[in-house]
Amino acid sequence: MDKVTISCPLPITKQETITLAHGSGGKLMHNLIDDVILSVLKNRYLDGNSDSAVIELGTSKLAFTTDSYVVNPIFFPGGDIGTLAVNGTVNDLAMSGAKPLYLSVGLILEEGFPIESLKRIMGSMNVAAKYSGITLVTGDTKVVDKGKGDGIFINTAGIGVVEHNLNISPYEVKDGDVIILNGELGEHGIAIMAVRENLSFESNIKSDTAPLVEIVNKIIKTNATIHCFRDLTRGGLGSALNEIAEAANVSIEIYEENIPVRKDVQGACEILGLDPIYIANEGKFITIVPEKDAEKTLEVMKKDKEGKNAKVIGKVKKGDSIVSMKTTFGTNRIIDMLTGEQLPRIC
Repeated sequence: MDKVTISCPLPITKQETITLAHGSGGKLMHNLIDDVILSVLKNRYLDGNSDSAVIELGTSKLAFTTDSYVVNPIFFPGGDIGTLAVNGTVNDLAMSGAKPLYLSVGLILEEGFPIESLKRIMGSMNVAAKYSGITLVTGDTKVVDKGKGDGIFINTAGIGVVEHNLNISPYEVKDGDVIILNGELGEHGIAIMAVRENLSFESNIKSDTAPLVEIVNKIIKTNATIHCFRDLTRGGLGSALNEIAEAANVSIEIYEENIPVRKDVQGACEILGLDPIYIANEGKFITIVPEKDAEKTLEVMKKDKEGKNAKVIGKVKKGDSIVSMKTTFGTNRIIDMLTGEQLPRIC
């Protein structure tokens, strides 16, 4: 009998080298951070399981975050790598309920990168920073050999001030909480994919990249007991919910009929074989609050331009860190953390 070789399309969890899937925001990235990075650098700030660390400095509380951007292509419908870098860092601060104050920018440029493209990106960063009220105060520039940098990579770090007494953290999520999503999923990922693969659709799908500071501030001013904010970037809604469920040791149930996805985005996902639940967004986030505060939170979100299509999409229940979705057919589907890589180099 001939030897039969069995292979699995899903990546194994133990890897000897880094793969693109390690940057997806899904299971492999989660394992890489926990097993390789946090196991060495573990401390109480990194244990917070949030996009920014909240640091007490005297009587003040500061939020501090950093992020790197390697998106391909660097220019796309709705923005560019510069817009993304500023908005992404501002939003990481906002997810702690912080007011963004200061920003650093590190540029890694490849030999041969057009000066005009760099000027355009700097202009985008300037506009985005002014819109969000954050000031660029320091930076660094490095140049690498041609063929070693893919044009431009950007690192940003942000500092903000926390002016409330809320403890906003995945660990605060509790049984009975309500999950509210501020709008349609999948626009950023599909916009990037359309340009990257030279795809054309009947409508022009643009990235949803946007600063979320204003809408978050409005929610905080309602005096709702906010347990968690989380922006839905790499790994999308599905991976974010799994991270929260694991941190809080709860189960989460979401409702497919309540999850907003534009028809053109849904159609593109069907053509490409992608699931909107896992596609990266750059202007979408979830708010998790007690049920008693859900109505006023939703009302405030709907009045903001970044939340006009907000909906209650699920509830938190007692359980063992399981995320499930009640489908439109009435069945239950387990929503696991993203496995493998749907869209590499998305941010």
